[in-house]
Amino acid sequence: MTNPPGGPRRAPVFRDVPDAQWNDWHWQLSHRLNKADELERVFPLTESERAALAAGDLFRVDVTPYFASLIRPEDPADPIRRQVIPTAAELVPFTAMMEDSLAEDRHSPVPGLVHRYPDRVLMLVTTQCASYCRYCTRSRIVGDPSAQFSSSEYEEQLDYIRATPQIRDVLLSGGDPLTLAPKILENLIASLREISHVEIIRIGSRVPVFMPMRVDDDLCAMLGRYHPIWFNIHVNHPNEITPELAAAADKLTRAGVPLGNQSVLLAGVNDCVHIQRRLVQDLVRIRVRPYYLYQCDLVEGAGHFRTPVSKGIEIIEGLRGHTSGFAVPTYVVDAPGGGGKIPLGPNYLLSMSDHRVALRNFEGYISSYEEPTAYSAHDPAECAECKRKRAEPGQSGISGLLDGDELAIEPIDWAKMHARGGVEHRLNRDSNKWNPRGIGTSSASGGSHPADPTGPRKEK
Repeated sequence: MTNPPGGPRRAPVFRDVPDAQWNDWHWQLSHRLNKADELERVFPLTESERAALAAGDLFRVDVTPYFASLIRPEDPADPIRRQVIPTAAELVPFTAMMEDSLAEDRHSPVPGLVHRYPDRVLMLVTTQCASYCRYCTRSRIVGDPSAQFSSSEYEEQLDYIRATPQIRDVLLSGGDPLTLAPKILENLIASLREISHVEIIRIGSRVPVFMPMRVDDDLCAMLGRYHPIWFNIHVNHPNEITPELAAAADKLTRAGVPLGNQSVLLAGVNDCVHIQRRLVQDLVRIRVRPYYLYQCDLVEGAGHFRTPVSKGIEIIEGLRGHTSGFAVPTYVVDAPGGGGKIPLGPNYLLSMSDHRVALRNFEGYISSYEEPTAYSAHDPAECAECKRKRAEPGQSGISGLLDGDELAIEPIDWAKMHARGGVEHRLNRDSNKWNPRGIGTSSASGGSHPADPTGPRKEK
């Protein structure tokens, strides 16, 4: 690897490329490496890599010259290399492997729009990326030029958002939105900003990592016209944090765009608490806040990247208290089958009584916190926000149970399983019984509510 005077780092094969071309993101896209002979000009391939590249139905391979130049050519286990160069392990199936592990298609009311959470949607705007991660969750559609979204599909997505006022937050992803033609990207953002109930526009992109020259003054000026814009990048290893990425992050933050980072926990890449600690500290140094650390999804071809969940817990244990709090990401499992992101972490709450909780800190120091014996609880009847809360799909979860009138969440067919064919209790025939909301009586659908915990109470 060489660094030409006044120019960014690059592999020897690119030594004679003029800086004007190297720093042109269009040149980077049009000169991506994808064939064995092209890649071998940068580093010698292993037999496993050759076998994978020769496979006919492999997920698309493309690597920008910039990102390929970050690979240490003498190291077959280089963490950047493992993320973008396929190996024969990709061809090995594993238990619970899925094509659409997050059930995104099932949550798509119109093509390319995923409405999984009540107040936000994921808007897939392209199937193309600057480079292709070997663990890609959307490998079923990403990388296929024939699956590219059309202007009519964009309009369907926008129409759905316009007609759904509960949506306040829209995430543009794909593929990678920053591979779109600048005019198309701005038209999409401008169309979203015209929708009055859309408060936040987010962009998820790995382009600043794969091709930082894409973050130019024109892009930053365009984003600055449509605030609030939030931006998450995707860095998995400290070796990806270069002066070029730092410069791109600086341009975005100076344009008023808050930056976060989403990482994936990958075996052989970043499954080490010391690597993760350096990663998050290097990120905050360039003003990027660690946001999520994802457990690797059950996607086809990614079995060799998976770690036990215990590894993620261990990493968070080694970050919390050992570095700045805002540098600790939330470790999540994006639940298979469309369950959404489930945060996991070490247990710091050890036990509790009616007036005290027992807690531990990151060092193992155990202390207690005395709870108030007299507490004037929040009164929803007097709270303006509670009075104007809006009903939302999915509000029947744990939060809805605590905030609503229901007494239980029943699994599918729970009522049917527990219907023993019994007769109505004689007390239910008492016209003076106390029975709010029909507790203990059959519902219209044939189910039943749990018995009132206070027991029946007669009116005086």
